[in-house]
Amino acid sequence: MKKVLITGVTGQDGAYLADFLSKRGDYEVFGSYRRTSHRLFERLESLDILNKINLVRLDLNDQISINKTIKEIEPDEIYNLAAQSFVGVSFEQPMYTSEVTGLGAMRIFEAVKEYCPNSRVYQASSSEMFGNSPGIKNELTRLNPESPYGIAKVFAHKSAQHYRKAYDLFISCGILFNHESPLRGLEFVTRKITYNISRIKTNKKTKFSLGNISAKRDWGYAPEYVEAMWMMLQKDKPSEYVISTGESHSVEEFLTDAFEYAGLGDWHSYVDVDNKQYLRPSDIDELLGDNTKAIQELEWKPKIKYKELVKIMVDADLQTNLKN
Repeated sequence: MKKVLITGVTGQDGAYLADFLSKRGDYEVFGSYRRTSHRLFERLESLDILNKINLVRLDLNDQISINKTIKEIEPDEIYNLAAQSFVGVSFEQPMYTSEVTGLGAMRIFEAVKEYCPNSRVYQASSSEMFGNSPGIKNELTRLNPESPYGIAKVFAHKSAQHYRKAYDLFISCGILFNHESPLRGLEFVTRKITYNISRIKTNKKTKFSLGNISAKRDWGYAPEYVEAMWMMLQKDKPSEYVISTGESHSVEEFLTDAFEYAGLGDWHSYVDVDNKQYLRPSDIDELLGDNTKAIQELEWKPKIKYKELVKIMVDADLQTNLKN
């Protein structure tokens, strides 16, 4: 049995990855979470895997807890998925985002170097690193972040490359474009749309507000993207990989398609577009990824495309709200 440590196991990606690895049957899964005053395990419970994971407390701001965890577990694989991952919040909390998302990754690499140098490490990089660099983005596209979150991710990404080169550590970086699911947090625009649609359908709400609906994103299905993470660590050599669908759609398209699929018709009757309230100091117009390298080297390609993703998320939220 291989031992694997997933930081941020209570998040969307962490939960799906823990589910994927536990079902394989050849991994003992350790998942880290940060101490808080409220329960964090709803996603793990919804996937019915809470009893299949060894939960450990770890804080990316605390080098001692990181060192202790990695030294005791001696994991064969580490997936660093913990972060302050909401772009909007990073403008409000830039220092915290930098500490957790940027320096937190370096703390992981440093602990691996000192206590477990044979571990294979996955670093969750992000399409937000590209910012408004022109054209379709691949592994060689210039990094030009437009948010404190993107800046922190660039720091973590470059740190991963440094530790790989300087200390011969196996660290692969997955440059994942937006990936959604029914487990996505309510602050993310796709889930905000589908959740509020379910509330409207069940007469629990009449209207909600959104910000910039012209932004275009490359949206994929999170359970497929975590499989790509695992594939990266099975290769002979570490590298960077863009994981994307190769399609971009605007927030307005997602809004239109989700409302139509839910049988609510025109979204204008239910949505206020409030750019002032939700306007960010800087934003990215479009993110579109070129996944050629992942297709060629990992033999990975997305199966769930945009239209099906919309249906999956609307159906899941409708089902949940009908129960409640």
